[in-house]
Amino acid sequence: MDSMLLYFIDLFGTAIFAISGVFVAGRLKMDPFGVAVLGSVTAIGGGTIRDMALGATPVFWITDTTYLWVILCTCLLTMIIVRRPKRLAWWILPVCDAIGLAVFVGIGVEKALSFQSSALVAVIMGVITGCGGGIIRDVLAREVPMVLRSEVYATACIIGGVFHTSALSLGYDSETSFLVGVASTLIIRLGAIKWHLSLPTFALGSKS
Repeated sequence: MDSMLLYFIDLFGTAIFAISGVFVAGRLKMDPFGVAVLGSVTAIGGGTIRDMALGATPVFWITDTTYLWVILCTCLLTMIIVRRPKRLAWWILPVCDAIGLAVFVGIGVEKALSFQSSALVAVIMGVITGCGGGIIRDVLAREVPMVLRSEVYATACIIGGVFHTSALSLGYDSETSFLVGVASTLIIRLGAIKWHLSLPTFALGSKS
């Protein structure tokens, strides 16, 4: 995939995930520092874990501080804008999160493949890129991470990653494969949000 296009898509996903973190911080009534921290870890947490796992060090936001500026500006603008409406529609946070998730999964797969990783490792790196920041965000917010609950979240990432790598193996170019993967993740995640789809849960039965 064209490196410049992928770069701007990455910045877009960074901004979207930062917004998701700001919304969670706002719901918990955090101060501006807490907002910046939650927005930052949500935006770059998964990518940081991915780069460290792949040996792509220094990690991306250290070599290119544009990511940090995007996060800070996004956090500031979001705090200003969302304070005005009296009530935000319930779907804004999950939809923003779904868009960021889909974009980051695709970027994670592409990054892993650029390091000559196998398709399996690429899918795993896609899941880590998409879910890692959200896990850190939820842990800091003292919530059970969404990926560990019954929601169709990590499953959407896995399917999107599989579609992405499968399209490549079928001979499609990297741009088409990227879009196939992103669209698959996004459609599945949005469908799960709309129809309240969830996976079966595991629970130990209590003794009578």
